[in-house]
Amino acid sequence: MTLADTPQTPCIPPSDGDLFDRLRLLRSRRVGPATYHRLMAEHGTAADALLALPDLAQAAGVSDYRICPAAVISAELRAARAAGARLIATDDPDYPAALADMADAPPLLWTLGNPALLTRPMIAMVGARNASSLGTRMARKLAADLTEAGYVVVSGLARGVDAAAHLAALDGGTVAVQAGGVDVIYPSENAELAHAIADRGLRLSEMPMGLQPQARHFPARNRIIAGLSRAVVVVEAAAKSGSLITARNALDQHRDVLAVPGHPFDARAAGCNMLIRDGATLVRSVHDILEALGPVAAPAQLRALADNVNERAAIPTDSRCEVMTHVPTAPPARDLASAARLHEQILARLGPSPMAEDQLIRDLSAKPMQVAPALVDLELDGKIMRQPGGLLSRIA
Repeated sequence: MTLADTPQTPCIPPSDGDLFDRLRLLRSRRVGPATYHRLMAEHGTAADALLALPDLAQAAGVSDYRICPAAVISAELRAARAAGARLIATDDPDYPAALADMADAPPLLWTLGNPALLTRPMIAMVGARNASSLGTRMARKLAADLTEAGYVVVSGLARGVDAAAHLAALDGGTVAVQAGGVDVIYPSENAELAHAIADRGLRLSEMPMGLQPQARHFPARNRIIAGLSRAVVVVEAAAKSGSLITARNALDQHRDVLAVPGHPFDARAAGCNMLIRDGATLVRSVHDILEALGPVAAPAQLRALADNVNERAAIPTDSRCEVMTHVPTAPPARDLASAARLHEQILARLGPSPMAEDQLIRDLSAKPMQVAPALVDLELDGKIMRQPGGLLSRIA
């Protein structure tokens, strides 16, 4: 079998023919990253590897093997051009050096945004999709402080901790690794965030354009998140979660793993507590991360960061008096659907670890007179508990 009957596609310049062949090799059946790298090492070029592929498949007992049709690659390249995506190969100057050392390094990456971020030191931040209010606030704080210290924050564009980390790191630098095609936004609720990352950060994927993510794609995405980063910080994670897969990938790739501790009764913190028990560095603030890994910012930037952190710590967080001055004289009417939604939002943000009532109100972006009746309902139902000092916790 030869490739002579395959016309050069008009959708890319002739000088990019080798890139076309590489993409065609990678998209061929039974060719994953490891097989791709072996074939390229043995045959030198993607064109020669494609020529040898049917015979190699037949020798392995696979009959009637066909390489990926050229029309499929042409369609993918047209979709990439429409989305404004760029293809980066392992020998491209913008390909991240940290990934190149992996045995199963992605041979080709589709990118949307600023690839220069891939040349900067990166730290991954991962965690629960159903993160608590404390978890998302911790993710935002750590991400913002890490970018001030000179790091790019890497995550997976999922809801919860991922979204909070990306949003807080937009101004300083963030990279979103996607499980599906780089032009496919998942989950759809993160569409606005995804567009902002493409404008001000970077989205990337090794998957074909237009591919809808499936469950089997997420572990592959997680290995890239870990591979890009000097370390992985786990903010909240259940005992069996994708975040722990990312942590294991990081350990396999000789990266550091750090974790934020949580309440022993909170299932969302079980994975983090297990990691710490097994030797992961405990994280209370960005200073624990910088102490473990070292800063990359100039000393003046670090002094400014420390001053900023200390200044914020000195500001009283209790603003109940200010909030109460805006309370209406009569409570608004309650409808059952709105009350049920508010109950769900409150329970999602509370955990066994006590949380200040005024902080909960701020996180909900709601008025105190809306939240107060809902708290009474939940307390009477035995779902939450009030504690001294205006603290609330969820009853497991």
